[in-house]
Amino acid sequence: MVSPRPSSPPGKLRIIGGALRGSRIAVPDVPGLRPTPNRVRETLFNWLAPLIQGAKCLDLFAGTGALGIEALSRGAAHVDFVETDARLAALLRENLSRLKQDAGVDCSDAPRFLAQGTQRYDIVFLDPPFASNWWTTVAQALETHGRLQDAAWIYIESPAGSMPDLPRNWTLHREGRAGEVRYVLYRRAGPSAKL
Repeated sequence: MVSPRPSSPPGKLRIIGGALRGSRIAVPDVPGLRPTPNRVRETLFNWLAPLIQGAKCLDLFAGTGALGIEALSRGAAHVDFVETDARLAALLRENLSRLKQDAGVDCSDAPRFLAQGTQRYDIVFLDPPFASNWWTTVAQALETHGRLQDAAWIYIESPAGSMPDLPRNWTLHREGRAGEVRYVLYRRAGPSAKL
C-alpha cells in the first residue's frame, strides 16, 4: 500500500465503525504511504456490512492495516495482514497488540505469501503500490494457489482510469472514485458459488 505520489503528513487515522470505533492507528512518515481515506472505507464497509461478520479476510499490501483492522472491528473472524515493508509490519503488530486484536502479520511480498499458504479467504483487500503493476499478478496468484472461497469478495484500489486485467470469474459488483483513486468490489464465481 505504498505509492510514489505525495502523501499526507504522518499522524493518525481513525477506525470508523464497529467495536473499535474511534480507535486511532498511527500513520508513519513513509514516502508514498496512502491509507484508504475514511470516506472510502465507510463506503466499502457499507457494501460489506451483510458479509463481514465471521469472515476470514486477507489484507494484502496492508500498510497501516486500516482495512483489515476495520474488518476486525466490524466482526470479521480472522484477518491475515501482508506487508513487505518491515517498519510498517512492525508498527502494524504494535497497533494490533494495543487494540488487543489477534491477527497474523506476515512481513513478506504478496506472491510469496499466496504461494506458501493454504488458507482460503472470504474477503480480500488488494491495494498494491500504484507505481507497481501487482494487480494482475496477485489476482492470478489468488486463483492459482486456491486462496479464495468459491463466492469470495475482492476489494481493489487502483489509479482512476486504469483497469487491471483480472480473472474472468470476477464480476464487478460496486465501484466508486475518490480523486485519483478508483475503488471496486468484485465477486468471485467459483464452481459452486451461488450468485
